[in-house]
Amino acid sequence: MGILGDLGGLIMTPLYYAISFIMVGWHTFLTDVVGMPADGGGTWILSVIGLTLVVRALLIPLFVKQIKSSRNMQLIQPKVKELQKKYGHDRERLAQETMKLYKESGTNPFASCLPILIQMPIFLALFRLLDHHAEEGGVAFLTPELADSFTNAELWGIPIKATFLNSGGEISVQILALILVAAMTATTFTTQRQLMSKNMPPDALTGPYAQQQKLLLYVLPVVFAVGGIAFPIAVLFYWTTSNLWTMCQQFYVIRNNPAPGTTAEKAKQDRDDAKAARKAARHGEAPAAEIAPVVDEAEERRQQQRRQPKKQSREQRKKSSGPRPADKPNPEGEQQ
Repeated sequence: MGILGDLGGLIMTPLYYAISFIMVGWHTFLTDVVGMPADGGGTWILSVIGLTLVVRALLIPLFVKQIKSSRNMQLIQPKVKELQKKYGHDRERLAQETMKLYKESGTNPFASCLPILIQMPIFLALFRLLDHHAEEGGVAFLTPELADSFTNAELWGIPIKATFLNSGGEISVQILALILVAAMTATTFTTQRQLMSKNMPPDALTGPYAQQQKLLLYVLPVVFAVGGIAFPIAVLFYWTTSNLWTMCQQFYVIRNNPAPGTTAEKAKQDRDDAKAARKAARHGEAPAAEIAPVVDEAEERRQQQRRQPKKQSREQRKKSSGPRPADKPNPEGEQQ
């Protein structure tokens, strides 16, 4: 247990310094620049939200990698199904061929979990920082004075370190905790549902990958809902803000860069066509969709004209057809 504790401390200590530095930096900005009360619960909650925004901004490269990997996973699903039909009787060969396909397509099946895996240590560090170290006099950049300020901070009369389970019987604490847990659960479900309903082609909605996504769709919200009742109010604000960031970020990506063959791609094409039509109308031009048939018809007429024979004069027609029977000379010299 001692070795595990030392290993945990080795991992968590740098996170304590990083998290406390960002959070205390926001707290200093809000008190010294904005003029908010140093001991106010709103000041500390906004500091936690500021920490969330900084962490999520730093995770944007991982999110981009997650989107690319998820898209590749969707696009190769038909090939995965072919492999399953071909090597379904041989699990070892199927696993080898599937991994080979992932490698050739540059797909990492675990990349979709990277953002949440990276966030979990940060989340645990924040949880320990607020739930444990604040009461014990602080840690890293969270000095004893700041730790005491945070421990006693209240938002609307509710201690921000309180939890649903440790509410002391206060109904206001339980209500706020339940609201935040519900928001955290709903945003988690909505984000996952948004990905499946709009940015997955029909072929990707069946098979192992689809089953994995459906499992996450229903399991993750339940996990957060059950665990959320033990989280301090400040930590619930962190996780809810993080989920809102994810939902908005994913909405932007799906809207502007959807996966091929998805509902989102069709919607984007419709928006682009409507935008082009409005632009053409402003400049007094016909939309491209209307110009194309006209151009095609003109081209077809030109092709027909090329295929038709050239119009000949009367003399040219006579020469080409030869003398008519009435114009043939009489072999006996008889006059007609």
